[in-house]
Amino acid sequence: MFNGNQDKGDLVITRIFDAPREFVWRAWTEPERSMLWWGPKGFTTPVFRIDLREGGEYLNCMRSPDGKDFWSKGVYREVVVPKRLVMTDSFADEKGNTVHASHYGMSKAFPLEMQIIVKFDELNGGTKLTLRHIGIPSGTDSEGARQGWNESFDKLEEYLQIEEPIASVKEVPTFEFPSDREVVITRIFDAPREMVFKASTDPDLIPNWWGPRDLITTVEKMDFRPGGAWRFVQRDKDGHIHAFNGIYREIVPPEREVHTFEFEGMPGHMIIEESTFEEFVGGTKLVIRELFQTAEDRDGMFNSGMKQGATESMNRLEELLKMKRPSQER
Repeated sequence: MFNGNQDKGDLVITRIFDAPREFVWRAWTEPERSMLWWGPKGFTTPVFRIDLREGGEYLNCMRSPDGKDFWSKGVYREVVVPKRLVMTDSFADEKGNTVHASHYGMSKAFPLEMQIIVKFDELNGGTKLTLRHIGIPSGTDSEGARQGWNESFDKLEEYLQIEEPIASVKEVPTFEFPSDREVVITRIFDAPREMVFKASTDPDLIPNWWGPRDLITTVEKMDFRPGGAWRFVQRDKDGHIHAFNGIYREIVPPEREVHTFEFEGMPGHMIIEESTFEEFVGGTKLVIRELFQTAEDRDGMFNSGMKQGATESMNRLEELLKMKRPSQER
């Protein structure tokens, strides 16, 4: 159930969700969850970054059914877990710069900065959510915003009915582009952080998952220490060889690892690859941030099949972790 009304120019919507307050809070504050429901009916959210702290920022991109992107951003002014969020709200471009609503062909009556206040109250085992969107112009703009929020909340209600809310993002990694030289890949694994770190950094395990299934990977060199060198060689069924190498820059087990990456077939195009391993809802969130030397390098790599290769590698890593986990737990 919900209602919406105008109070001194504010848009107020109240919604009752048949889910624990903790679940509703997480759906608002964990980007992997927010991406699955944010936006009106038919919209998707391919990018959602959240720095959940007072003074931290968020940036998201909503994509319309016809492929048009709408970016927005804000700053968290108040974070009271799991009771209350207060944040600014502005239209933005893909680089996070504030833009006017007219940038997207919308009303010039919108201010450059608005405010969103969200209250999460426990109610008979469920959650009463009250949203106040301050600064929305009255009239058709307000009605459009109300419709958009209510359609988003319809999607949130459906999402909250999933038995394991995060399960749907465990199967597919997400790809984000925070700048024209970066790709950020995120994947959730149903395994302890120590196990994911070991599988990612053990030369005996890497050949079991690194790269597509139709290639055979050999670890020729892996001096796993800061300053140490690595070299992996892949062979296809026709005997063609593809080699990769780099230097380890930082290793903090089981939290973080940084190395350089270079495809020997295109020397001189070095990538800095940073992997962080975070404990997450009983499993591990692996975030890989790849920094390229130029935008052209980034686009060339991504368009050459990077998404498919990374997805297949992570699927193989998940399979390996499932095989090894029972023996680890006995």
